[in-house]
This record gives sequence, structure tokens and C-alpha cells, in this order.
Amino acid sequence: MKHIFVAKTLFLLLAVAWLQGCNPTKKVPEGAYLLRKNTISVNDKKPKNSYIYGYLRQEPNSRLLGIPLGLLIYNLADDHAEENYQKWLERHPKWHRFLDGFLSKKQTQRLGKSFLISGKDRMLQHMGQAPVIIDTVQTRKTAQTLHTYYNSVGYFNNKSHYEIIPSDKKKQASVTYVLDRGQHYYIDSLDTQILSAEVDSLYKKHIKERIIKPHTVYRLENFANERARITNLLRNNGFYNFQQSAIDFTIARDTVFYNRDSLINVTTTIANYLDRSTDPAVERPYKAHQIKKVHLYTDYEASLPVSAYDSIVYKGITYYYRHKLRYRRQTLYDAIALRSKELYRDTDRNNAYRQINNLRTFKYPNIQYHYAKNDTLQHILEADIFLEPLKRFSTETTLELSHSTIQDFGIGFSTSFIARNVFRGAETLEVTPRITMGAQQFLDGSSAFFNIFEYGGSLRLTIPRIWFFGRIESLIPFSKTPQTILQFSTSAQENIGLDRQKTTGVIRYTWNPNITNRNILELLDIEYVHNKNPRNYFNVYESSYEFLNQIVRNEGAPAGFLDTHGNLYRSKAYDFFLYDMFRRDWSDPAQRNINLLNLYERFYHLTRNDLILATSFTYMSNNTMNYYEPNYEQFRVKVETAGNLPQLFNIIRKLPTDDQGQRKFMDVAYAQYAKAEVEYIKHFPLSTRKNSGEVLALRGFVGFAKPYGNGKYVPFSRSYFAGGANDNRGWRAYSLGPGSSGSVLEFNEANFKLAANAEYRFTIANALKGALFLDAGNIWHLLDEENRTEAMLDRFSDISDIALATGFGLRFDMNYFVIRGDFGMKLYNPSIAATSHWTNELKLSDFVFNIGINYPF
Repeated sequence: MKHIFVAKTLFLLLAVAWLQGCNPTKKVPEGAYLLRKNTISVNDKKPKNSYIYGYLRQEPNSRLLGIPLGLLIYNLADDHAEENYQKWLERHPKWHRFLDGFLSKKQTQRLGKSFLISGKDRMLQHMGQAPVIIDTVQTRKTAQTLHTYYNSVGYFNNKSHYEIIPSDKKKQASVTYVLDRGQHYYIDSLDTQILSAEVDSLYKKHIKERIIKPHTVYRLENFANERARITNLLRNNGFYNFQQSAIDFTIARDTVFYNRDSLINVTTTIANYLDRSTDPAVERPYKAHQIKKVHLYTDYEASLPVSAYDSIVYKGITYYYRHKLRYRRQTLYDAIALRSKELYRDTDRNNAYRQINNLRTFKYPNIQYHYAKNDTLQHILEADIFLEPLKRFSTETTLELSHSTIQDFGIGFSTSFIARNVFRGAETLEVTPRITMGAQQFLDGSSAFFNIFEYGGSLRLTIPRIWFFGRIESLIPFSKTPQTILQFSTSAQENIGLDRQKTTGVIRYTWNPNITNRNILELLDIEYVHNKNPRNYFNVYESSYEFLNQIVRNEGAPAGFLDTHGNLYRSKAYDFFLYDMFRRDWSDPAQRNINLLNLYERFYHLTRNDLILATSFTYMSNNTMNYYEPNYEQFRVKVETAGNLPQLFNIIRKLPTDDQGQRKFMDVAYAQYAKAEVEYIKHFPLSTRKNSGEVLALRGFVGFAKPYGNGKYVPFSRSYFAGGANDNRGWRAYSLGPGSSGSVLEFNEANFKLAANAEYRFTIANALKGALFLDAGNIWHLLDEENRTEAMLDRFSDISDIALATGFGLRFDMNYFVIRGDFGMKLYNPSIAATSHWTNELKLSDFVFNIGINYPF
């Protein structure tokens, strides 16, 4: 094993040395320079704000450990592979004739585009990075951009130029941008010149919201924000035809100095509306517009005249439809947001787009405004909303390939049958049958290509409003795009674990206060898990069988349960377990076996049928909807309780109990627990370079579930585990913890979890990304019935059982998703069985490989 490790290390070093030995300027033309470094000098100093480097139009090729890996990969490609193939055919006419006869003339030519000829080179070019050759045009533009930037922050007299400095290395050079900032300008006084009386009145009512303030540094960004503020204010208060270009800022420099810097006076000018519908164009004062009528076309076709539609008026809205109005009038009224006899508002228009899309019944809507007939003053509007329905019935089919600890290979099929507007209220019904087939080698050595199955289906009804007793639009208006989801699903397994049958039902409400916040209330979440084959327990959980077998070897067992080697027949382990549990006198200390009691507790926990009736609320906040933004931030909190509904029934009418003393609801012992978890994710951009991709991603998580009342345990599906591709990557999923117990069992879980992750992400070459990570965390039993001290968190010192892992990862960006492979290694192993908690030797065999889709956090 040691020789293999040495060989792999030697190969890796040779590969790095070979890449380093490649010439990075291989494809740089004579007389040109490869950009090696950019430097910015501001008043003979480095700029304090590193984001200034983001204005550079050209940046050096990215480097990994000082090696331009992307450039070297790109240089491996033959830029003229197809052309060289054609030349080869010309030099070898016999081979050309042979290929034409064996394939065809057309196929011979197309062979030049094949992977073997030129495809591999295109792949290398896509993975790599083309050499960044200094372009004086781009360099000159960069110097001008830097000059413009310093103008925008109040240095009106700044000067900039650039210098190209050749390197000692052939065909390589650095660029230095030199700036002299000059004087800094401050805003002294503010004045306004607004020609429209209505605009002037509204502006003065909101003058305290003004972004530009006297005695502050001039920043062009503030002027852009002030222009946007004024435009937003006016367009949401009736000024339909207001254009941002009507706003102008006049800046007059003063000769008076203020702290050695110059002062400027700013006048905000808002011009009149220029009506170009006449010749010549006429200036008119801006006036607030009111919507007189709203016309809604529910099944619009552009080729049809208005006379082809029937119409009906409902709450001031005129509905146009053909043959029959297929939607409830109130549903569409709530969605369109626009109202007659109200001022025009941009927010109403935007809400109409969002709310109509939330119906999931129409294509993207078209909303148009025009002046009412005979409105000579042009301040009365009519709105036309054109809706084109989606197909009422459609299907979606998905195919999934999977691999897990349970199955060596799995393939899953599902088909969704979608029906829209099922109850005339824009409801969407989805019926989805699914089946998964897999291959697994059983403990007896038998196997088949498809020998394990999971099949089931789901029924989902989405209602585009809060469906509750009575209307609650005052609490959750339609502008928050509310939805009610009623979902029922069931699944059954064959030859998988304990052949679990699972049935779930959910009443879920979702609404979005704005585009970055989301609320989810699961009023009722029912889950029933029935384990059909508990006899298979000792085939699934190898550690439990080994515990039981060790007890048998120590204490003996009837001959019918043992093989010729004195080991317990695996097929009879279940029968012996029950036989031994009931034959013992547990009041006799001599017969009391703590290990066997622990085994029984685990057996009972994992094979019992679970009934969960839960209620939960989740709040999520993101600073952006784009997960790949370098400054992405997310906060999520969830609280959940279970078992309170049957507890109410028990107060009204006493429920029966099982042999464990737990009350039963619908003949099943129900779970009762409270659960809370908090998660925070933050991305920090570390570089302003456009192609560096340098981001520090942090994640913190804490979760706790406390069984109480009728609950002895938190159900397996609602407990916590550690390890895996999205958690602590030095361990496989379910193989870390609890505490320092050493994960001697399969599928380790507990009711308390702490996790923290840090990941440094960077670009290696174009679509190929890299990452270095540090993961910390563990799970523990806290305030439950666990009796293994090493698995519990009962004192502060147990926090030292937090496991640490480190490693590196490669990501291939496919634009729509990211394929991720992470190599994690245990750095600190809290297991009491570990000979040394801290890793002091690096072995390739110690790395745990995790594969995943998209980033872990």
C-alpha cells in the first residue's frame, strides 16, 4: 500500500512539473506580450479600495499555486486541428481514397470535426484559458475608465495614464496605471427648478427622502439613485408618462475652498413633458393620470376583433371571453391588481405581472395602456390586459439515475399529468406516478440487475391564494403571491431495508412579502411510516447483528439458532432476539445485559411504525435570488411541533396505549416533539478580478428536536445526521457521531446538531473551478432517553467532540448546473476508538470522495 501511495505521489509531482515546464507564451505572437500583472498607483500609493481593480478590462490568466494551469491546458490544444487534418489528407491520397471508400466523402470530411481529430482540442480550449495578450486599445480604455471613475467620486481634475513594463521573461509584461486624483469636491447647496406644479407639490412632500445631501462628498452614484427615487415616486403616484430623462442635475463649481477641497452647488431640474404626438412637439406640464377602465381578455387571440368576444362587467372590470368564461371572476379580479378609478402606479402593474404568473394558467401577460377616447387633456387612461391560456392538460417526464449505500445502481421514472384550472379558480392538479428500480448485492451473495424496487405516486393541488376558513386577504394580500398546496403521496419499497411503506399528506401555505423573503406554513403535515419487514432488521444493520452474535458467543444459545462455527444464523437472528428478550428475567442483575437493552432500544426505534402529525413554520430571507452571486446571503429559521393534535383528542377522549405505555392514535403510537433550527449562509467576494471567481463561502447550522409527552424518541425521518456531500465531507452520510461514540452503528442519528463550514472557491480554468474547504460539526443526543455517555451532550466539555475535516474539490460549471466532486479528509476525529484524534499523516486512501450537484451551500 505504501508503494502505491509513493507511486501516485510521484506521478502527481511529475504531472505538475510537466505542466510547469510547458511554455505559457507558446501561443503569444512575436512582438506581443502576455499580461503578467496589473498595478494601479493612485497618488504614488496603492488604492485603498481593492474594487477599483474591477474596472480593468484585461486581467492576467488565473493561477493555481503560481501555475497558470488554465493557460497551460489551453496551450495543449491544437488551434488548427481541422486544417492539419485536411493537409494530412492532401499529403496521403491513398488514405484519402481509402477513407472515402470505407466511409463516404461526406463522412471523411466530417471526421475532421470528430473528437479524435479536433473535438479533444475544442474541449481543452473550453476547459482552459486563452492567453491574455496586452491590447493597447483595451489598456487605453481602462485608463480612461479609471479617469471616469475618479470623476464620478468627486475628483474632477484627476489625470491618468498607463505604462507597459516588459518582464525579464520573454514575451511577458506588466501594466501599471498611474493616477493623480487632484482636488476633492463637496456639495455645498441644493436647489430645485420644477416646471410642473403637480410634480413640484409631490416632490416637496417627500423632500426628506432626498438622497443628495449638502456638505457631503460628490458621488455620481448618489445622483443616479436620486434620479431613480424621483422617477419611482412620480410613477407610483399617477404620472404614467413621466420619463427619467426629464430629470437633470446642474452642477456649478464654487471658488470657495472647504477643507482644502472645492465646493459645488447642485440644482435639480425636472422639465415638462414633451408631447411628440403633434408636429411640432408641444411641451405640457406633467399631470397625474387616473385609470378609468380596465379591460381583461381571458383567452386572447390577436387575429380576432373585439366583436368576436362576449363581455361582462364585474367590480368595474370588463371581462372579454369567447363562448364561455372559464374562470371565476373573483380569481382574476384578485390577480390583475389594476383597479378602475384609481391613480396609475408602476407597483400595481408589476404586481399584476407577478400575480398573474402565480396562477400558472396563462402565458406571460401583456398589459397595455392608452388614453381614453375624447380625453383632450390626456390624463385619463384605459388598461388592456391580454391573457393567453396555457394548454389545459400537459405531461412532464423525468428520468433519474442514482447510487447510494443501499443500491449499487438505480434508475427512476416519473411522469406528471398536469391539469390546469380544474375548479375554475386557476387551480393546478398534478398526478405523478413514479417507480425506481435498482441493483443490490445481498449479504448471502445473491444479486440481480433489478432486484430492489420503490414505487408510488403523489397527488398535488396548488391553489393560487390562501385557502382557509373565510377570506384573509387583509393579512396576506395577493401582492405577496400566496399559494395553498394540498399534497398526498405514498410509496412502497421491496427488498430495500425493512420494506418501508410511507404515506404523507400536507396542507402548506406559502407567501412572499417581497422578492427576497419567503414564508412557509405547513398547517398539517401527516406522515405515516409502516415497516412491513422488521424480520430483515439484522440483515440491514450489520452492527446490530454483530452485537447480538457476540452475546450469543458469550452466553450461548439453543443449537437450532447456531451454525457449525457457533455463530448465529442471520436468517434466525430476529427469532432469537425476540426469544432471548422474553426469556430473560430483567429484574435479576445477573441476567441484565446493558448491551442487549441498548440493542432492543435501537431495534424498537428503527422498526416501529411512526405516525407524525406536525405543524411547522419556515422563514427564509435572501439578499438576492441568484445563488451564484459572490455576495449571496441567506437566513433561514424553522420551528416545528408534532403530536399536539392527537393530544387534544386525548383530552376529549382517552386514547388507548401500547405495550410501551405510549398513547395510540388510529391504532399507531404517535410522535410528540418540538423542533427548531437556524441556518445562515454568507458569501464574501475576495477579489474584484472578473475571472478569478474567488469567494469565501460560510455556513452555520444549529438544530434541536426535543421529544416530550407521548414521544420517547424523535422519529428517524425528523432527526439529524452528520457527514456526506453537503455536510462534513470527511465522513460518509450517517457515519459521523453521535458525539464520540465512534459511529459503530449504521445510519447514526441524534436529536441535536451543530455544523459550520467554510469554503474558498476559485477559478482554475474557465468552466473548471476549485475549492478548499474546512468542515466542522457533529450530532449528539440531548435531553432524550439515550444512555450512552459518549453519545450525549450533557456538559459543555462535550463540545470538544466536534469533528473537523478538510479537503479540496473540483467543480465543472455546465452553465445551468454545477457537477461537484469533493475529496474530504478527517482532520480531527472525536471517536473514542481512534488511536489518535488528530490526523498526523496524509494518505490518499484516507480521502473520502463525495459527488454532488451544485454547490453545498
